[in-house]
Amino acid sequence: MSRIISFLAASAAALVCTGVQAAPPAIAADAPDSYTVVKGDTLWGISGRFLEEPWRWPEVWRMREGQASSQHLIYPGQVIILDRRGPYLQVGKPVGGGKAEDKAMAVGGDVMLQPKIYQMPVEEAVSTIPLKSIAPFLTRPLVIETRTIDDAATIVATETNRVYLAQGDTVFAKDLRPDVDKWSIFRPGKPLIDQTRRKRLGYEVQYLGSARVTERTDPVTLEIIEAVEEIGTGDLMLPTEGNLVFSYAPHAPGEAIDARLISIYRGVAETGKLNVIAISAGKLAGLEPGHVLALFRDRGTVAYKNKDAKAAKTLALPEKRYGSVLVFRVFDNVSYALIMNTDGQATIGDAVRNP
Repeated sequence: MSRIISFLAASAAALVCTGVQAAPPAIAADAPDSYTVVKGDTLWGISGRFLEEPWRWPEVWRMREGQASSQHLIYPGQVIILDRRGPYLQVGKPVGGGKAEDKAMAVGGDVMLQPKIYQMPVEEAVSTIPLKSIAPFLTRPLVIETRTIDDAATIVATETNRVYLAQGDTVFAKDLRPDVDKWSIFRPGKPLIDQTRRKRLGYEVQYLGSARVTERTDPVTLEIIEAVEEIGTGDLMLPTEGNLVFSYAPHAPGEAIDARLISIYRGVAETGKLNVIAISAGKLAGLEPGHVLALFRDRGTVAYKNKDAKAAKTLALPEKRYGSVLVFRVFDNVSYALIMNTDGQATIGDAVRNP
């Protein structure tokens, strides 16, 4: 159980607003004065009820630097109060009906919040984004570079010589690190290409399963503990990273980002809200988990001929900003992001830049 102080709120990220914006966040046209949090809400979704740009919610919580901690979480049943003068958001347990200690006083139409300590499980706290949408991407290898492939361990034999291995089966592998017992099994997939720069950024990974060392023989003996695809001789292995926790407040990158949408999960050509995409920029470009980027669609060109002109003139139409994404996992030259909102379909080749 965690002690939660109800009038303080932040995300599991425990971050404050980063950077100074030119103008305060704009309030949504139909923003309510208050909202009661329900199970299944996310901080992004809640903020979207109040702000035109939901990702700027850390700016309206008024959290002092160093103030936020893992204790300052938002839970179902709490009420978000909008102060339009900032704008600012406050979270508290409203008082007004029910137990005496949960009573509130209405003064001039305003709800007064009573600081109080409540006992609630941390697991029930509201997350930044829908974690179920990105959970598989936090526990598995996604992108590998050529040098990573060269350093990977390799399955050299199976005990039963069966084509498909199941949980509990035995495999033998070489080139394992002596200090690692749990390994993720994968197969290099399609190359990730930045078509604009005609550059290969790495390979997408086909995750096959995982294995655990049972004997430090030569070759090493391992037991399959998960098999989601066919596993066999020649497949590669990398140390399992463990459960990564996505707990970052959204914020704009400090560097200028000019990337492209280069891949969509499951190999489709276009996708929409709450789907995962890969973009052609990563750590080396200054990206980090929690960065928010905007999606831009190329509207193409049009040929226009003035009645007095001898030939038509080709005009490039301006791009359309049609959505936003939240970066949640970053590699050297590639990042994975979740589409948070979009006006239409996101398509491979679309531009991805600063919001």
